[in-house]
Amino acid sequence: MFNNKYSNVLTILLVIVIIAILGLIAFLGYDIYRKFYIDKEAKDFMERYEEQIRNTTLSEGNTTTNEITNTFIDPGNDTSNTPQGGVSSGGSNKTSKYTYKGFTVLGTIEIPKTGIKYPVLNSYAPKALETAVCYYYGPGLNEVGNTTIAGHNYRNGAFFGKNKQLANGDIIYITDNSGKKVKYTVYNIYTTTPNDADYVTRDTAGKREISLTTCTDDSKGRLIIWAKES
Repeated sequence: MFNNKYSNVLTILLVIVIIAILGLIAFLGYDIYRKFYIDKEAKDFMERYEEQIRNTTLSEGNTTTNEITNTFIDPGNDTSNTPQGGVSSGGSNKTSKYTYKGFTVLGTIEIPKTGIKYPVLNSYAPKALETAVCYYYGPGLNEVGNTTIAGHNYRNGAFFGKNKQLANGDIIYITDNSGKKVKYTVYNIYTTTPNDADYVTRDTAGKREISLTTCTDDSKGRLIIWAKES
């Protein structure tokens, strides 16, 4: 009888282990599939976007200037549907006529080191952050000053999930809707607290710079990357 009970316990444990393994495989499989799906849709959009950029020049008569106020929000706070301080107004003097999954596109970001290439959305709403990387604060893509771009740190490597692989000297390309492609070189990488927002409003001494922000792997801090035009 003891042997039968022992055997039953082992059988139950084995079933639990098998279920756990199958669950883990399904979870990882979904994660991989989700990244593939995200990257494929982004790639399809980028190909269309780049083709239109090549064939279309925004006329001066279509350009507008959007006013940005000097307020900011925590890049890790994804609970607000509407960014504060006019952040969602665009921050660019180039009118966008491109959309991606219902969101206005301000341009694109490409990081050869990590192999990412995504549209930059003119929104900081939670749904936008689940769709691509997002304009967060600043004068606008490829404008003089510091423009901050936010993205999720996904475990599967999508969006800014591989930013921790970047090092000083790595290259980032930003293309805006006028078709101008600017090369930026990474020169400062650090982690900070969620309450530290000095990188958002930093002075660039009249130079074009960008800041990339994402959560650390444990979601307790922020990984910040500075890059300047080169």
